[in-house]
Amino acid sequence: MSGGTPKARPWEAAEELPREGAGARVDHLVVLDLVPAGARVLDIGCGDGALLALLRDRRGIDGRGIELSREGVNACLARGLPVIQGDADTDLANYPDGAFDVVVMSQTIQATRQPREVLEHLLRIGRHVIISFPNFGHWRVRTELALRGRMPVTDLMPDAWYETANIHHCTIRDFVGLCRVLGARIETAAALDSRGRAMRFALPWWVWNLFGAQGVFLLSKEGRDGADESPFRLGGSLPAKR
Repeated sequence: MSGGTPKARPWEAAEELPREGAGARVDHLVVLDLVPAGARVLDIGCGDGALLALLRDRRGIDGRGIELSREGVNACLARGLPVIQGDADTDLANYPDGAFDVVVMSQTIQATRQPREVLEHLLRIGRHVIISFPNFGHWRVRTELALRGRMPVTDLMPDAWYETANIHHCTIRDFVGLCRVLGARIETAAALDSRGRAMRFALPWWVWNLFGAQGVFLLSKEGRDGADESPFRLGGSLPAKR
């Protein structure tokens, strides 16, 4: 085994993201705005439980979590959160249809082996799905590839290519394309800048894809009963589909 610094798990890397003072991560606050009070929530890849605890404390949710690492599970249990150890690639098939109001996957889908299948399960398990991920189409990533010819290292992707847990990088436009393939309705979305702030202007997808460091999407399955009466909203409009 190499004697170098151990690679960071996705949730550990994300801990370097901007925060509101000394409090919650800014991107977590964006997710918080999407979750109604009292919802039944499943947080997949919940890491140390920071987001799940935030939702519990500020929204009074009935929350559950799944986390792959034993360290993350222990951290969640120390917060008093009902979290089990599990793998999103193999364990989601065990959950019944429509078991939760909201399923959250924050900064994790890029680390799964089968992201399409995982997203299909999320749409089946939850009436609504919230996904966030680092945007590989961000201008800094493009610059690193174009000018240096190397895989980028950023705050959201801090490990070298041979150490990273992120095995399926995607861009905001890539994710929009996957949603269309799966028949997932994009109810609202936001691109977050490098400081974690939502870009709240109605801009074409290519602008979000160039300047957004992260993407946050609220999804539902097309044709599902009650989808049009969604209580979820995020400030700003969807960009034009270009």
